[in-house]
Amino acid sequence: MKRFVNRRDFLAMSAKGVGAVVVSYGLMGCGSDDDDSVSAQFLQGVASGDPATDAVILWTRVTPDVDAEVTVSWEVATDSKFTQLVTNGQMTTTKDRDYTVKVDAVGLEAGQQYFYRFKAGDTVSEIGQTRTLPEGSVASVKLAVMSCANFPAGYFNVYEMAAQQDDLDAVVHLGDYLYEYARGEYASEHAVELGREVLPAGELFLLEDYRTRYSQYRSDASLQKLHAKVPFITVWDDHEVANDTWKDGAENHNDGEGDFDLRKQAALQAYFEWLPIRPWSEGNHEEIYRSFNFGNLVDLHMLDTRVLARDKQLEYSQYIDATTGAFNSATFLTDVTDTNRTLLGQTQLLWLQQTLLQSTAKWQVLGQQVLMAKMLMPAAIATQQMSIPQFAELAGIAQLAGRAQASDPTLTAEELAYLQANQARLTPEVMALLQLPAIPYNLDAWDGYAYEREVILATAKSLNHNLVVIAGDTHNAWASELTDSGGDVVGIEFATSSVSSPGLEYYLGLSDAEMPSTEAAIVSLIADLKYANLKDRGYLLLSFTQDEVRSDWQYVDTILDKTFARLEARGFSATSTAGNPKVTAV
Repeated sequence: MKRFVNRRDFLAMSAKGVGAVVVSYGLMGCGSDDDDSVSAQFLQGVASGDPATDAVILWTRVTPDVDAEVTVSWEVATDSKFTQLVTNGQMTTTKDRDYTVKVDAVGLEAGQQYFYRFKAGDTVSEIGQTRTLPEGSVASVKLAVMSCANFPAGYFNVYEMAAQQDDLDAVVHLGDYLYEYARGEYASEHAVELGREVLPAGELFLLEDYRTRYSQYRSDASLQKLHAKVPFITVWDDHEVANDTWKDGAENHNDGEGDFDLRKQAALQAYFEWLPIRPWSEGNHEEIYRSFNFGNLVDLHMLDTRVLARDKQLEYSQYIDATTGAFNSATFLTDVTDTNRTLLGQTQLLWLQQTLLQSTAKWQVLGQQVLMAKMLMPAAIATQQMSIPQFAELAGIAQLAGRAQASDPTLTAEELAYLQANQARLTPEVMALLQLPAIPYNLDAWDGYAYEREVILATAKSLNHNLVVIAGDTHNAWASELTDSGGDVVGIEFATSSVSSPGLEYYLGLSDAEMPSTEAAIVSLIADLKYANLKDRGYLLLSFTQDEVRSDWQYVDTILDKTFARLEARGFSATSTAGNPKVTAV
């Protein structure tokens, strides 16, 4: 039986300042190591995040032997032996904050590496490494971009591979840090054999449910290793709450499952407790849009396209006549381009415009969840009336028929024979589907919120910015050029694959042999798309210099075995030079 708290109880919990950050103010006296301190362990490792030029968030969690307050001290030093302390302090954590510890270590120097650790009584955590943001003239910045980690789907080998990278400035995690589904549901086919069944067993609804799931994820050794090595810059996507979340609901929040707003607030509170993220203000668990400045080279603006203000997604079923199957493209176009339709919300959109106006770094990067590029596909495919291979085959036959009708002298005997054998397949119904216009294949992405996309592209264009958008969410890798309504290329988009969540190969049932041709077909069908990988799990390595941005997609060959290799054969690299927003394969 599902359990729910009422709004009054939840607000009472929130008023306690759950998830607040303790701010360090410099070197203090000795931390707590009294003999009578509560015994505790650091089972979820350590982490850092939200770096600034003079500060960084430090995180850990303690597991006490008894339910009691635990005093935890911390130290930050410039060396791994902690002989050169920079700042330290202590705080008390309790069950009310799920025994998490978050410290805003301030007073640091720009562009420096630091070491940190925590102590609870006689127990010392592992040592973490972090670094502050650089300032002034910066020659290069390197970021690992990742998203979509599903615990039961397989091992987190992608995190393990990223932890082997020694020159990262930060990890940018674009959401779906965890998934809310019950045991045995989405992507759980191998969970039992891998020993990765989710906790708790049911779907996540309550604060304690989300906390338990975070605890399980953070027990993963590969994720712990990466967190301990490099600071994270994060935003949430939908599964930190529920699938296809929008501001007032979600696709899988159903009748009888309680107040969605309470569920959302519980999920976001747990997120702030368990991720090394700096809140705007104490108790504010909803606003996460913020900027990070890597000197004069990169301004990274992290956006919330999911929880704060998103209008409900449009659905193609609303525009298909139930009797005739005809698609009402005129009504759809009116709705999808409605100027009142919002993804960011007015407050966040104005903040982004003002931030871009004031930003002066060489590269302006939008870190956010969903694809911004126009992913327009033939309507027959987008509305699932034809598969991609089926459409490609029938379109090819129709093209041959058109050439034959025009008496094209270049038609070969083989082509004419193929046409004769297949022309009967070009029925009036098929021809009608082939002639439908190209429409967005994913209305959960920016394609379903066209007006605000145009506003952002127009803003970047008017300021002559070098615009780079990074995205996750789809579980596949993409590289696209960003074109405005006038057809001008304004920026580029690089999208990362998933850590472990299955991609289109899972939904389309594609074999390894079918994959290359299907990927090529999709790239040929979508005008702005330059690269697609529909199969492999991995992350995006993003490297900036004053002259160019380079994207290197890194893949693992398996997530079903802890022994893995980098999948060189499926890797891909692309660049774009400053002042020339074109995606060029390397």
